Amino acid sequence: MFWNIVGTIIFGALIGVLARLIIPGKQAMGWIITVVLGIAGALIGYWVWDGLLGQGDTGGVDWIRWVISIAAAAVLALGYQAIARGMDHSGPARHA
Repeated sequence: MFWNIVGTIIFGALIGVLARLIIPGKQAMGWIITVVLGIAGALIGYWVWDGLLGQGDTGGVDWIRWVISIAAAAVLALGYQAIARGMDHSGPARHA
């Protein structure tokens, strides 16, 4: 159980970093958010690959699951950026 958690954190960190690399521009998020979004992306990738597509464990590297996980983490990172930008009140005033 312990090694599963450690593996998920490491896998999530790697997924998060790879997701940030494919997003253009500078992202204003720390490493903790990167890892959390990477873990969420990895879980989504696993769920899509195993649950929706029914592929399960192939006995090798599941490249498609990696791509799905990275894409999911990138979408989550973009969503996080949009929310964080919306909560930033130090920018120009918005007029209705």
